[in-house]
Amino acid sequence: MNLLFAWRYFKSKKSTTAINIIAWISVLAIAVGTASLIIVLSVFNGFESLVKNLYADFYADIKISAISGKTIELLPKNISDLQNIHGVSALSLIAEEKAFLVNGENHTTVFLKGVDANYTHTNKITQHIIRGKFELGTAASPQIVVGSGIENAAGLDVEKSIYPVTLYLPNKNAKTFTNSDALNAYNVIASGTFMVQQDFDDKYVFSNLAFLKYMLDMGANEYSSVEIKIDKNFDADNVKKSIQHFLGNNYLVQTRYEQNQSLFTVMTIERWVIYAILSIILIIAAFNMIGALTMLVLEKQKDIAVLKAIGLNETRIQKIFLSEGLVLAGIGAISGMLIATIICLLQLKFKLIKLAGGTFLIDYYPVQLNYTDYILVSITVIVIALIAAWIPSRKASLQEFSLKS
Repeated sequence: MNLLFAWRYFKSKKSTTAINIIAWISVLAIAVGTASLIIVLSVFNGFESLVKNLYADFYADIKISAISGKTIELLPKNISDLQNIHGVSALSLIAEEKAFLVNGENHTTVFLKGVDANYTHTNKITQHIIRGKFELGTAASPQIVVGSGIENAAGLDVEKSIYPVTLYLPNKNAKTFTNSDALNAYNVIASGTFMVQQDFDDKYVFSNLAFLKYMLDMGANEYSSVEIKIDKNFDADNVKKSIQHFLGNNYLVQTRYEQNQSLFTVMTIERWVIYAILSIILIIAAFNMIGALTMLVLEKQKDIAVLKAIGLNETRIQKIFLSEGLVLAGIGAISGMLIATIICLLQLKFKLIKLAGGTFLIDYYPVQLNYTDYILVSITVIVIALIAAWIPSRKASLQEFSLKS
């Protein structure tokens, strides 16, 4: 009944054209605010999904490393037992150390990651090879796969690599700090280049596990970490608990989220900051709604008097004008959501709005529509509309109006 009154008041002709104009301005403002929220959140979803997918292509689902120190020790039986844990799909043994890469006069600091043959089963790094091949060689004849940023910094050309480059790694058995004693050097051939994301491309170099263990004088059962891929039907947190229970508390077991917790935390904070800033548009629209409803209350003085005369109490009168605020907000919100959905679908299909610069992996703004955004924006509009409508509705319920003009 309240919504029926509100809808009739919205459609009815007003004695002053300005009332209709202000009402439609408030509807338009809410539509613009709603559309802006949905579009910007969808673009943020698109970038967030893209970044998460890139990190998923590089980072394993679960990583086992040392709580203290740089290495862990796992016997062959331990590794076999880990592979038999429910949910573990693939397991790769890793050795990692900071190194110095020298190519003639060019040199750069890198993180050298020695991996075994199972490494490519724990992530999608091979899908990001842009030049050459993902070939790591052997302990005696090592090859390296470098990030695109490192390739540029070291002046490499993996497709025309004739001369080897030199890797310098710390010598843990060094007795002096002279370069000849403190560092182990080895010549390697660059076989491929990957490009995932700048954080990785400017940092990592891959080689084979046996070579790096030899260079670092690591024991037969000594590793820097273990990276694990879990079956898609299993939850990462549950598998992590099983692994942690098996290994005990002397090992650090992390999911992909925990390996990049700061990144995901920052993205979450950014999302809520964007939401809060754009909600200000809806708050500004609420001021127009207050004006429209206040003028409507003055317009319907006789109607209010009649309603009170037939027995409607103050609460019922207030609910009618609160419903009027919801009608204005509802029309604006639905219109804004339709506009935003159409724009996002057009962007998905035709890539209409391009990214400037051309240095990113894609050349257009990615969008991803989530139903949770629609729910969040709807709740936001309803709350703001109720708060804005409360002032004029309260005024309408408390004031005494006479039927005499």
